[in-house]
Amino acid sequence: MRDAIERILKIEREQKRRYDNSALKRYNVDKVHAKQMEFHRCLKRNRWVFGGNRTGKTECGAAETVWLARGIHPYRENKRTDGWVVSLSRNVQREVAQKKILRYLDPDWIADIVMDSGKAQNPSGGIIDYIAVKNVFGTVSTICFKTCESGREKFAGASLDYVWFDEEPPEDIYDECAMRVVDKKGSLFGTMTPLLGLTFVYKRIYLNCFSDPEVWHIFMEWSDNPYLDPDEIERVSASMSDDEREARRYGRFVDAKGAVYTEFDERTHVIAPFDIPPDWQDRLSIDPGLNNPLSCHWYAVDYDGNVYVVAEHFLAGQSVQTHAKEIKRISAALGWHTDSRGRIYALIDSAAAQHTLNAEKSVSELFCDNGILVDTRVNKDLFSGINRVKRYLAADGPRLYIFDSCVNLIRELKSYRWGAGDKPVKTDDHCLDELRYYLMSRPSPPKRECVKSEIQLDKERLIRRRGKGMSR
Repeated sequence: MRDAIERILKIEREQKRRYDNSALKRYNVDKVHAKQMEFHRCLKRNRWVFGGNRTGKTECGAAETVWLARGIHPYRENKRTDGWVVSLSRNVQREVAQKKILRYLDPDWIADIVMDSGKAQNPSGGIIDYIAVKNVFGTVSTICFKTCESGREKFAGASLDYVWFDEEPPEDIYDECAMRVVDKKGSLFGTMTPLLGLTFVYKRIYLNCFSDPEVWHIFMEWSDNPYLDPDEIERVSASMSDDEREARRYGRFVDAKGAVYTEFDERTHVIAPFDIPPDWQDRLSIDPGLNNPLSCHWYAVDYDGNVYVVAEHFLAGQSVQTHAKEIKRISAALGWHTDSRGRIYALIDSAAAQHTLNAEKSVSELFCDNGILVDTRVNKDLFSGINRVKRYLAADGPRLYIFDSCVNLIRELKSYRWGAGDKPVKTDDHCLDELRYYLMSRPSPPKRECVKSEIQLDKERLIRRRGKGMSR
């Protein structure tokens, strides 16, 4: 009997050990973090999670790394891999990324651990150089740990399958790591809380200023984490300043002057292209430029008055003839309507009607000569135009939707910021100018009727009764 009990206890101890060491198997099983899984499913080669503290961003970075090392990624082609995990410092490495990876690595999967300092028998207490991980192909993958404090020169030479940035690195280290994955057509991914303001990550990843089709990002906030208590979220939020809340709860980029179009939300206003019915087609709007970019968008309106931005032409340093040719090409591809003479109707900045000393014809006349019938009678009032755009973006019922192919308009909506004197900074706003011209030609959208709940109506009746009692 004693032997039987001992065997049972031994089995139970082994079951507990296996359960404790199976964090990866339990990941997103008991409770599903939808945005973590959206990150894992994305097949882009440069993916970033912008998240507040305790949103689960580091967890998905660590799980992604172990999946890749083991060769068991559920959504990507699997193979033997070599990768880097980049932390800000040695202490941060030990306390965050290294700790998370050791949690998801079953000890039976570890072929070897090489320490930079400390003992391999107790890797969590020291600084790991690299971990050799047994993969399902019968070979060994490597997870190497790097720190930004070591400087750019320590990031040269290797050929890698992936790099995980745990928090935002300096730009020179980011660039060096990007070179490390070129040979193998590998991937970069980052998980960070944007506490440093409008840095290169803001420009190159969030705004995607180079329009790289492989760049992707997602925001995570506290309410996305199914393990956080909603009451605790509200309690902690109430003790924060607005800027601190934006960064630490919502993972948003913050600077001293703030965004103009705070209503803009890519997940709401940016949509996949679809075939626009011919009777939705309205007109084009142009902000002209020669050395500066010329911006032109195609606008459609549905039966409910919702506006769709369906195509984009954005190009600098070209003649009116070149722009007109490209505008006509895009219009033909869209099947865009023309007048009886085949001309396309567009709004344009009134400055296009002016003659310069060196030109016989104005820009508007040149467009008309090239088949683009432009109307310079646009409302250019800046603040009225901004308010009109805000109304179309409003959260109480958005009226403006943008096809995801209009990358420059999307970038400008995200980057447009207030400057000195309560005026927006006059830079990189060509798309926004002609968006204002167009929306100012449309009626101001009515406010959506608010349907009040019975609870709200009861509260209002109670307040009115109390008011009458106090007036007696």
